[in-house]
Amino acid sequence: MRRIPSFPALRAFEAAARLGSFARASEELHLTPSAVSHQIRALERWFGRALFRRANRQATLTPDGGRLLAGLTGAFDAIEAICAELGPPPAALAAALAVHCTPSFAAKWLGPRLPAFVEAHPGIAIHLSTSADPVDLGRHAEIDILIAYGRPPRGPGLTVESLGPEEIAALCTPAVARAAQPDAAGPIGPFARLDSSFSPVRWPDWFARNGLPMPTGAAGAAFDRGSLVISAAAQGLGVALETLRFARDELAAGQLVRLGGDRAASLTRDLHFICYRERDGALEKIRAFRRWLLDVEAESRAGAARDAET
Repeated sequence: MRRIPSFPALRAFEAAARLGSFARASEELHLTPSAVSHQIRALERWFGRALFRRANRQATLTPDGGRLLAGLTGAFDAIEAICAELGPPPAALAAALAVHCTPSFAAKWLGPRLPAFVEAHPGIAIHLSTSADPVDLGRHAEIDILIAYGRPPRGPGLTVESLGPEEIAALCTPAVARAAQPDAAGPIGPFARLDSSFSPVRWPDWFARNGLPMPTGAAGAAFDRGSLVISAAAQGLGVALETLRFARDELAAGQLVRLGGDRAASLTRDLHFICYRERDGALEKIRAFRRWLLDVEAESRAGAARDAET
C-alpha cells in the first residue's frame, strides 16, 4: 500500500502554491476558498509541519512547502502528460480543419462557397491559409488538407486526388473580342496577351491547339495570380488564358467572353489537387471536406454545361 496523503489535499496544495493564492486555487479547482484552506491544513497535520506561513491575510511557502511543491510539480506534469496522450483530443482541436490553398483559389472558388460548408458542418472550424509557394505536407504538420495547384505533389504516405478537369480558355471583354475579330467568321487578329506567371498552361499551347502561329511580338502585362489576370481581362487590358473555374462569375455576367467564340478551341487540364496524409483519410473532418469539394465542383461543372446549352 502506498503511504501518501489524500490526493485532493495534495492537489489543493499544488494549485495554491503554484498560483500563489488560495482564492485562485479555489477558482481553478471549483472549490470554495475555505475548502482549499481545510484541505491544506489537513495536509499539514498529516506531515506534522507547516507548509505555508500565514500572516496579514497572505500565505507564503515555508522551506518544507517549497520542497513539496518541487516534487509535486514534476509528478503532476507527468500525470497531465500521460492523460493527454491516452485521452481523446480536445473537442476544439478535433473539430478544427486547417486548409491551405493558393490565394486565387481561395478568392475565386473556395471563399465564395465556404459559407455553405460551414452551414452544413457547424462542428468543423475551418482555418484557411494561402500562399503561392509549393507546400510539403511532410514538413507542415499544422495543415490538414492542401489544395495544390499545377503539378500534383508526390511523396510516401500522401493521398492526392484531382479536383476534376478544368477548361482553360482565352478570355476577354466583348469589346476586346470584337477588336481582335471584327468579322465573327474571319481570322483572329493581334491582341494583347496577359500572362499568369504560375500557370502551367502557356500561350504557345493555346496557339498550337488552334493551329495558329505564335505571335512574335511582346506579350502584354504579367501577373503572379490567376485572379489578377482575370481582373485585368475584365478591365479590358487584354486577353487572359485562364481556367474557367476562376472566371465563371465574370462569364455569367457577360463581363468576359471566349475569344473566337465557339470556333476557338480551349485546353483541358487537371490543375487543382486535393492532398492529405493517408493516415488522416479516415478522419471525418477530412472525409467531409473532401466529399464537399468534389460535390460542389461537380455541381458547378453541371451548371456550366447547362448554361452552355441554353
